[in-house]
Amino acid sequence: MELNKQIKKNRTIMNLSQEELAEKIYVTRQTISNWENGKSYPDIHSILLMSSLFGVSLDQLIKGDLDIMKEEIKKEEIKEEEIKEEDIKKFYRYGKIYTVLLIVLMISVAPLVYYFELYGAIIALILFSITFTLAIKVEKLKKENDIQTYKEIVAFYNGEHLDEISKNREYGKRPYQQFLLALASGLITFIIAILLFKLLSLIN
Repeated sequence: MELNKQIKKNRTIMNLSQEELAEKIYVTRQTISNWENGKSYPDIHSILLMSSLFGVSLDQLIKGDLDIMKEEIKKEEIKEEEIKEEDIKKFYRYGKIYTVLLIVLMISVAPLVYYFELYGAIIALILFSITFTLAIKVEKLKKENDIQTYKEIVAFYNGEHLDEISKNREYGKRPYQQFLLALASGLITFIIAILLFKLLSLIN
C-alpha cells in the first residue's frame, strides 16, 4: 500500500505535524497515525481533502491503491446498507409499539381517572411518559434518516430513495404535515376521553 507513504511524504513536505494535518481534514491525530502506519485506510472524502491540501492529483496520491480504494468503498456501502436495514427494523418496531401504546393511552385515560382518581392519573401519566419516550426515539430515527412526511416514511420502509424533485416537494410538506398530525392526535385523544367520561357517567 502506497497511500500511507504518500500521506507521510506530503505531510512532511508541507511541514505539518500529524495533529495539524488532522485539524485541516477534520479527523483525529490518531486517525492520521493509523493511516500512515497502514493500520486503516482513509475514506474518499478525506482523500479528496488531502489531495486538495497537498496540491497533488488523486493519481499521484493513491497510485497503486485503486483496488484497495474500491474495496473500501464497497465495504462502506455494505456497512451503510446494514445500518439502514437496522434503522428500518427499529423504525418499524418502535412505530408499531408507539401506535399500540397511543391507542391504549387514548382509551384508558378516562377510565383510569374516573375509577381510580389520583392513582389512575398517576398510572396514566406513567403510560404517557413511556409513550412519549418512544415517540422521541421514533423522531430521532426520522431525523437521522431525514424522513418526515408520509411519502418519505413509506419510501424509507421500502428501502427506496426519492428523486430530487420529489424530495424537494416533500420538504415543503413537512411543516404542515407535522402540525396536522400533532393536532389530529390531540383532538382524537381529547374527544375519546370526553366521550368515555360521559359514557362512564351514564353507566354509573
